[in-house]
Amino acid sequence: MSLTLFAHPFSSYCQKVLISLYENGTPFTMRLLDHQDPETLAEFHALWPLGRFPLLVDGGQLVAESSIIIEHLQLHHPGPARLIPADPRAALETRFLDRFFDNYVHTPLQKVVLDAIREPSQRDAKGVGDARAGLETAYAWLDRHMAGRDWAAGEQFSLADCSAAPALFYADWTQPIGAAF
Repeated sequence: MSLTLFAHPFSSYCQKVLISLYENGTPFTMRLLDHQDPETLAEFHALWPLGRFPLLVDGGQLVAESSIIIEHLQLHHPGPARLIPADPRAALETRFLDRFFDNYVHTPLQKVVLDAIREPSQRDAKGVGDARAGLETAYAWLDRHMAGRDWAAGEQFSLADCSAAPALFYADWTQPIGAAF
């Protein structure tokens, strides 16, 4: 088995994949995406011109997008933790919550972060305000959803939790999760 992960350690989507790899003890080689290493960046962009990370290389197969990478790992390199349940209904809930964290937490938090690193004249106050409001709505929904639960979906750690942990960690930095939640 030869798995190579192109990733940046501060990316919530990369953290999501790293959690799944570590949870299952899956061996892999990390290729750190860093501007101090232009050769690795050039190799990454040659493989995946869209430039979004993470990117998994499994032998000669390229696998992009964090959720798809985790599904690929479960299918081709299963470990002791089944991150997507075998039961179709439980799998549907797990995938829904994965999408919830990606679309309603990861995406707005990235809007806030990317806006903060822009030149001040290029910033989008309305878009950032909308993103922050969206995060508050997501926090409220999630607070109700998680009442009485240990894990985001079902009775065990899953893909949904791989998505939740980094999303909520970084979201709390960009739009603090209030004491009410």
